[in-house]
Amino acid sequence: MIQFPFVLDSRSGPLYQQLYEGLVEQLRTGGIPAGSRLPGKRALAQQLGVAVNTVDTAYQMLVAEGYLESRPRSGFFALEVADTVSAAPQAPEPIPPLSESPAWRFDLSTGGVDTALFPFRTWGRIQKELLYDAPELLSHGNRQGDRNLREAVADYLALYRGVSCSPEQIVVGAGTEYLLSLAAGLLRGRTAAVEEPGYRRLRTILDNNGVLCRGVPIDENGLDVDALRQSGASLCCVTPSHHFPTAVTMPATRRAQLLRWANEARGRYIIEDDYDAEFRFDMRPLPSLQGMAGQYGPVLYLCTFSKSLAPSIRIACMVLPPELLERYRERYGSYSNTVSRFEQQTLCRFLTGGHFARHLSRMRGIYKTRMERLVRALKSALPGISLRGTHTGLHLLLTLPNGPEERDMVARARAAGIYLQGLSTYYAKDVWNAPPCPPHTVIIGYASLPDEDIQPLAETLRQVWLPAR
Repeated sequence: MIQFPFVLDSRSGPLYQQLYEGLVEQLRTGGIPAGSRLPGKRALAQQLGVAVNTVDTAYQMLVAEGYLESRPRSGFFALEVADTVSAAPQAPEPIPPLSESPAWRFDLSTGGVDTALFPFRTWGRIQKELLYDAPELLSHGNRQGDRNLREAVADYLALYRGVSCSPEQIVVGAGTEYLLSLAAGLLRGRTAAVEEPGYRRLRTILDNNGVLCRGVPIDENGLDVDALRQSGASLCCVTPSHHFPTAVTMPATRRAQLLRWANEARGRYIIEDDYDAEFRFDMRPLPSLQGMAGQYGPVLYLCTFSKSLAPSIRIACMVLPPELLERYRERYGSYSNTVSRFEQQTLCRFLTGGHFARHLSRMRGIYKTRMERLVRALKSALPGISLRGTHTGLHLLLTLPNGPEERDMVARARAAGIYLQGLSTYYAKDVWNAPPCPPHTVIIGYASLPDEDIQPLAETLRQVWLPAR
């Protein structure tokens, strides 16, 4: 008879569970060899001093999980499991947790927003109404996004961004990165021209989805179309309203050249990321490139509500040309929408009720005032600096001609508790004919910078970059 090296104790939990766990250990480690016949239920119950039902329950659990085989009128037999367990690799070192972002005294990152500006009262009231009055939102909705939200977005984009599209062309998703990955899946195997310098995460998303990226330099008017023609790319990814990180706005003539390139050959597409387009301070934002191309043009348009509302509200929209929409529905038509219907309907009412337009107007005024205060403080503390990007967007390029090298500027700032990035971070090293990165230049994101921190920030930068000689 097989002997079991364990004792069952009712104070340690259900006896059948203890017996089950003990038998699993024996079966997995080879203590009970494969093919062995286990003791009968009554015999084992007597051996362990427990009820027959206890043994039967443990045996039935082991049969259900594939450790034992029950043979009629023959009993229970061990199945082969020990070899696979013994051949398993040793446990690796514990997986380290993701590092948390340090708490900075001044956070000048470009992805932040001022969360104090969030329309808490209006957004909360709408959500509360929906929670009580619209239980149907607990069910599945349209896979491209709720129809009335897509209608509201189409109206908003037509009015404020000059986008020409029908609600059927709009796909709602949890962030532009997610939507871009879907778009890349539709265009897998192609070569995409990306702006140099540019947003590094864009390259990562395209690379991860089978789109080869080729850097094309930008100049004072945006992406160089002559260089684009030489790149051999059939896709082009641009941020014409507000290029990141240089803050260049692409003029109408360059946009027309870019559209001409796209229309010269069938199958060419432009991916337009309308980054920060809603935050222009000197005049009304330029209409979108998609609007110039028209509803049936070769432009795939991306926009997000994360910057204008809050980063955690992951609602973005993609407008697909008809050809790509058909391909999208063939490939992704069965995918469930990734945005909560309560969030979708809250945004829908926020748009149709006029709340979003008023909210944006308020944000533009506050951010413009903050930017002007910051510019005055920086120019006073750091004589001789140049600042670019004051006309649009939520970040500035600061150049300190006689200051430390960029790397030292970043290192000294971070040592003083200031998070910022050097401009060279966004330059690739292998782009042919790319313009050199301007020296002594860093990026100052000010969206999440409290007004009361502006003067202390400027003084701290003066101390670390221009120490008294």
